[in-house]
Amino acid sequence: MSKLSTDTHDLRVALVTGGTGGIGQAIVKKLAEHGFAVAVHFSRNLKKADALVNEIVKQGGKAICVGGDVADEKGMQEVFDRVEESFGGIDVVINTAGIMLLSTIAELNLADLDKIYHTNIRGTFLISQLAARHVRKGGAIINISTSVTRTQLPTYGAYVASKAAVESITMILARELRGKDITVNTVAPGPTATPLFLDGKDEKLIGHFSKATPLERLGTPEDIADTVSYLATSGRWINGQIIFSNGGLA
Repeated sequence: MSKLSTDTHDLRVALVTGGTGGIGQAIVKKLAEHGFAVAVHFSRNLKKADALVNEIVKQGGKAICVGGDVADEKGMQEVFDRVEESFGGIDVVINTAGIMLLSTIAELNLADLDKIYHTNIRGTFLISQLAARHVRKGGAIINISTSVTRTQLPTYGAYVASKAAVESITMILARELRGKDITVNTVAPGPTATPLFLDGKDEKLIGHFSKATPLERLGTPEDIADTVSYLATSGRWINGQIIFSNGGLA
């Protein structure tokens, strides 16, 4: 993709929710490399978002940071409005914002279930709804799920339930946008070396996950960013799909 133009009408523009997280940051950097103007969304860590934006701008790219709770209707409408005012439109929306709280189903604190629902389901639904209203023709909406929807590991029940909902939202929205020339897909990472994944796991458990795929390693945030970047740029014939970016995890 060509170098960013000074004319905002020539820009391809992406909004990345959860843009300060491990996978989110990698996606932001990859899209900036492809010439996108990027809106880096953060929930709490303004300092990290600012640092990422400054890094992109120093390298000649275009970026802004936008904050707020992804499940807050008014706040997220303001985010979409600000991105459009800054760059002239939105072409790609990527939902990486999410939380993971692990517990057996029998012992799960229902307050934690509500937290997961708030961010992972309501948040994804709201961002998808706004994206459906704002993304320009030729654009893409990309959600993030997990390969655990298929591996069905114990203690992941509430998290997987939320991500199964994300996959269903994706499949239906892709069909509802018939004729709009907007693709809607979900990327389902396998075990990926991010703070979210590594938190609370000892070396033995991490080693177990590393050997679970035929490639015998954890994924990297850049692996996931490569898949997302393809869907955001070249993958125009991929629509309404769940893409398992997991190194062959069974």
